[in-house]
Amino acid sequence: MKNIADWSLKSQFVLGFALILLLSLLATAATYALGAVLFTRMEYKGVYPANYYEKQIPDIKEYIRKENTALLNPSAKEELERQVPGAGFLYQVVDGDGNYRYGTLHEPVFEGRQQLYDGLNKPIRYRGRYVQTVPIIGGDGRIAGAVLLSYSLSPTFAEGQGWLAAVFAAFLLSPFFYIFLFTLLFAKTIAGRINEPIRMLMRASRKVADKDLDFTIEYRSGNELGQLCSAFARMQEELRSSLSAQWRLEREKAEMIEALAHDLKTPISIISGYAEALLDSRAPEDKLRRYLTVIRDNASKSAGLVRQLQYSAELERFEDRLNVSPVELVSWTGKLIKQFKPAAAAKGIRLSFLPEGAMGVCRIDPEKLERILGNIVSNSISYTPEGGRIEVGLAVEGRQVRFRIRDTGPGFPPGEEERAFERFYRADKARGQSEGHSGLGLYIARRLVESHGGEIKACNAEDGGAVVSFVIAAAGEEGVN
Repeated sequence: MKNIADWSLKSQFVLGFALILLLSLLATAATYALGAVLFTRMEYKGVYPANYYEKQIPDIKEYIRKENTALLNPSAKEELERQVPGAGFLYQVVDGDGNYRYGTLHEPVFEGRQQLYDGLNKPIRYRGRYVQTVPIIGGDGRIAGAVLLSYSLSPTFAEGQGWLAAVFAAFLLSPFFYIFLFTLLFAKTIAGRINEPIRMLMRASRKVADKDLDFTIEYRSGNELGQLCSAFARMQEELRSSLSAQWRLEREKAEMIEALAHDLKTPISIISGYAEALLDSRAPEDKLRRYLTVIRDNASKSAGLVRQLQYSAELERFEDRLNVSPVELVSWTGKLIKQFKPAAAAKGIRLSFLPEGAMGVCRIDPEKLERILGNIVSNSISYTPEGGRIEVGLAVEGRQVRFRIRDTGPGFPPGEEERAFERFYRADKARGQSEGHSGLGLYIARRLVESHGGEIKACNAEDGGAVVSFVIAAAGEEGVN
């Protein structure tokens, strides 16, 4: 059977309410039974039954018949009151027309002779009490008056036993006491079950605020609180993963700075050395031009590293924002490739563009596509030896745009093709480490391809060289697919 602690809070509250009522009823029944026993034992001692005074009426009637008309005289009042118990009776003596003569019941009960006759020898209700009228018969056989006896049919307490009233009042009010008592007990029990996980969650929240995720929530239940604790535990895992990612990013940033410092050290040292040589000597014009060319080239490499690092830092903010526009791919790509031909020609590399099939206008983000192709082609130029070649292929299938860039360089180390897209990855053994190469080019290309809804792959050609291919989804009229 399922543990009550695992029930839903609603079910626990309903069960608690039902138990409160049941236990209160049982306790009240037991209390009333005890009160009945006490009442029976105290009857005629401290407590008079409801008909106690009614049973005394026959004796009083006998006295009234005996005294008869003498009772109409107020002088008989003292003796009559000795016969009528003052603790439980009120009485009134009236004449034959129902007029008040004397007694402890001062308000008139009957108005006129007829009402008096109608009330003779039978109990009537009067202001919450019962009244019996005992006639007084004159010498002529006519009714000369009457004695009215007023009493109540409810238990009463003997003189000096007033404390019993408080006891019986407590018996009568016991249901409310039991409801309060059992409500308090069940509330304490349920509150304890609720407070336990709440205290755990409060301690956990304080640890999270202190950036301490090394804790566990030891509460397992199928109710709402258990689900809340489970959700908090999942949040803890997500936070741990998020912080791990953040720490990894911080580590990557540190590595980025270290890599940048390493890559900038060489060109800056060269620039500094050549600048000092120019300042310390009167070099001829041809030597001066050669030195300045070296300074310019290394300054350009340094600027390129800084730009690539800056773009990598900004990438996460802008990679999901596509500014698509219609582009005629063949002519646009051809113009872009021409921009890299001078750099390729400087190494004797033949750079060619090979479109396949007929292509129309595609809706793409030209700025991001330019950055993708630029990084891949620049990477190929860096690693392709002098006299090599680079081929850029293009094909469109529906709205899928495919590019394939192949070079005749050393290729990727076997099994490390996918690592080429990691940040700062540089395959020193196979691809070589070219000056000014940060290891961010292919990483940026992969991020931008994925932001276009595409994928990028790297492999080695069968006859040698590296191949980088990617596909992106051209946008429809209403946006990106």
